[in-house]
Amino acid sequence: MSEQQERANCLILGSGPAGYTAAIYAARADLKPVLYQGLQPGGQLTITTDVENYPGYPDGVKGPDMMMDFQKQAARFGTDIRFGLATSADLSVRPFRVDIDEKTQILANTLIISTGASARWLGLESEQRFNGFGVSACATCDGFFYRGLTVAVVGGGDTACEEAAYLSKLCKKVYLIHRRDELRASKVMQHRVMKTDNIEMVWNHIPKEIVGDKTVNGVLIEDVKTGRVERLDVDGFFVAIGHTPNSGIFKGQLDMDGNGYLITRSDSTQTNVPGVFAAGDVQDHVFRQAVTAAGSGCMAAIEAERFLADLD
Repeated sequence: MSEQQERANCLILGSGPAGYTAAIYAARADLKPVLYQGLQPGGQLTITTDVENYPGYPDGVKGPDMMMDFQKQAARFGTDIRFGLATSADLSVRPFRVDIDEKTQILANTLIISTGASARWLGLESEQRFNGFGVSACATCDGFFYRGLTVAVVGGGDTACEEAAYLSKLCKKVYLIHRRDELRASKVMQHRVMKTDNIEMVWNHIPKEIVGDKTVNGVLIEDVKTGRVERLDVDGFFVAIGHTPNSGIFKGQLDMDGNGYLITRSDSTQTNVPGVFAAGDVQDHVFRQAVTAAGSGCMAAIEAERFLADLD
C-alpha cells in the first residue's frame, strides 16, 4: 500500500532514449511530465562504451555521456525527473494508478511506458567484466568496431542467426556457438547462415569463460557431450539469446505478444488502453536501436498531448 498520492498529467516510466525523448516533447507541450528513471537510469546505453550511429555526434559519443545529454535536455524544459521503480499499476481506473517503490502512488491522466527490454545474459562473471570491452548484446550497435576481426556469437535462434549474418559482412570470421546440434531459427535464417562462407558453426558447445586482458581475446568453450574444453581466439563476443521486455507489471492489463512485448496500434504508440502509450524496446523487438526508440518516444508524447486535448 502506497503511503502517499500525487497527480501527474503525463507519467513516463523509463529513462532511455524513448523515455527522455518523450519527456522533452511532453515538457515542451506543457504537459508537466513526471519521469521515473527505473532500475537503470539511462537504460542499456549506460553500459555501452562508444555510440557511433546516433545522428548529431559526428565523432561518436560514450553511451553514458549521451544519456546524460538526453537527461539534461529533458530537465531543461521542466521534466520532473525522479529515481524510482514502478512496482504495480492499475490501468482499469482513471486516472491510472501507478505505485512507485510501494511508497508513492501516482494518479496519471496519461501514461507513457518506455521501460525497455533487458538483454538475456549467460550468467558468466567474465561476461559482465568485459561488457562494453569486447562483450556485446547488439551486433548492429557494436559490430562496426570489429571490422576485419574474428568474433563469436552464442545462440541458436533467429536473433543469433541475424547477428551472425550481420557480423559476417564486417568481420573476417564469425563463430556461431550453439549448445545443440541444430538451430532453432527459422529455415530462412538457417539457410542464410549455412551458406555464408565466413560463418563457422560450433555445435554442441557452451561458453565457459571469456578471457582477455583489458579487452576480449578469446573464449573457452566446453563440449556438452565430452566435457572437453578448448579455446577460440576471438576479438569480440556477442550474446544473442534474446531480450526480456520490462513489462511484467502490466500483464493481464495490456495486450502483449508471446514474449511480453507490448502491442501497439499500427503507426502508433497507443496500447489497447486509451491514454496508455508504449515506446522504445518494450514494444519494439525488431529494430531495438536508440534512434528508433527516440522516434517512438516523440510519437508517444505527441499522442499523449492529443489525447489530453480531446478530453478538454
